[in-house]
Amino acid sequence: MPRLWSETIEAHRRDVREAILDTTAALVAEHGLRSVTMAQIAERTGIGRATLYKYFPHVEAILIACHDRHVEAHLRQLTAAREGAEDPAARVHAVLAVYAHIVHAMSRHDLTELAAVVHRDEHATRTRRQLHDLVRDVLAEAARDNDIRTDIIPGELATYCLHALSAAADLPSKAAIDRLVMLTSSALRAAPGKASRRR
Repeated sequence: MPRLWSETIEAHRRDVREAILDTTAALVAEHGLRSVTMAQIAERTGIGRATLYKYFPHVEAILIACHDRHVEAHLRQLTAAREGAEDPAARVHAVLAVYAHIVHAMSRHDLTELAAVVHRDEHATRTRRQLHDLVRDVLAEAARDNDIRTDIIPGELATYCLHALSAAADLPSKAAIDRLVMLTSSALRAAPGKASRRR
C-alpha cells in the first residue's frame, strides 16, 4: 500500500475515533453517564453501529478512552506549566496551581463521575502514576535546591499535595483555589531554624 494512502487512512481513522469520543462526551453531558448507549453514539456520530464496534467493543471502552484523552490533556498542561517556570520553586507553585484548577474544572463539567467509574479499574493506575511522578519530580528538583523541606521524601510530599488539592473540587471561586494552593505550598517549606532530616 502506498505510504500516502496509508497515512490518509490512518488520519481518517483518527478523525473517526475523535468524533466518537466527542460525541460520547456530549451525550454524557446531556443524558448522564449511565444512559449512553452504543446505538446513540453511532447515530449521533453519523456512522453505522458495525463501524463503531470496529473502534470500540462497548460503551465502557469509549468512556475509558474519553478519560484517557482528558488525562493526557491535563498532563500536557502540567508539563507546560513546569517548563514555563524559571526556577524550581516557581515550577512547584505553577504545577500545583494548574492541578488545582484542573480538579475544579473537572468537578464543574461532570467529569468526576466518569473518573470514578474508570478509577474502579486497574487501568487507571498508569495515569495516576504519571501524574504522581510528574509532581514528585518537580518537588525533588526543588528539594535539591533547598527550596522545599527535605525531611520528607518527594514521593510522599507529592501524595500529600495531590490529596490536599483535591479539595479544589468543592471550592467556589478562583480566589479560594489560589488560597488552597498557597496553603499547600506553605506546608512544603521547611520550618525556619530546623535541620532537614529525611526519615
